[in-house]
Amino acid sequence: MNSGHGDGQPRTHFTSIHDSTAEDWSIIMRQFDITQSLVADNVLAQLRLLAHDDGGFPVNRLEHSLQTATRAERDGRDEEYILCALLHDIGDNLAPLNHPAIAAGILKPFVSKANHWMVSHHGIFQGYYFWQHIGLDPHHRERFRDSPYFEYTEEFCAKYDDPSFDGDYRSSPLEHFEPLVRSLLAPLPSRNSRP
Repeated sequence: MNSGHGDGQPRTHFTSIHDSTAEDWSIIMRQFDITQSLVADNVLAQLRLLAHDDGGFPVNRLEHSLQTATRAERDGRDEEYILCALLHDIGDNLAPLNHPAIAAGILKPFVSKANHWMVSHHGIFQGYYFWQHIGLDPHHRERFRDSPYFEYTEEFCAKYDDPSFDGDYRSSPLEHFEPLVRSLLAPLPSRNSRP
């Protein structure tokens, strides 16, 4: 086995997963835990990148995320909900047309079904407020009316996402939310399992 990229960690040697062994997967799973332990750092770095993109909005994308999370926190929402509010647009500069799926993919192992659904669908629900201006149907979210999470997601957009483009709003800085990000995105074996 080769050591990997100068990091001193063992590496497997197969060229096809079909040829891998239980010993190989033992190494890979140990490395997986190391990789998972870096998720919070990577998420925080990606959030910081949002500060360099305003997309034409009144505030940059990081400030929008901070406002959304700050509003949720000041309204007494739990930590998981606040994390979702903070990360809901993390994919804006990676996949603008599909940014909710980026955030939902990051959050899925760590949050409830309701919060995952909310993040996954918030783009369509947020469209209620502006899609008429870009030639789309603002009532497109109605196709999800039968979902048990419809009103939950509708409320998220109305109370937290929609009003969070205010250049005068005093949001908490990213450093305020860093402990929450590190705690809730910690490797799953060290946390309680989620439903």
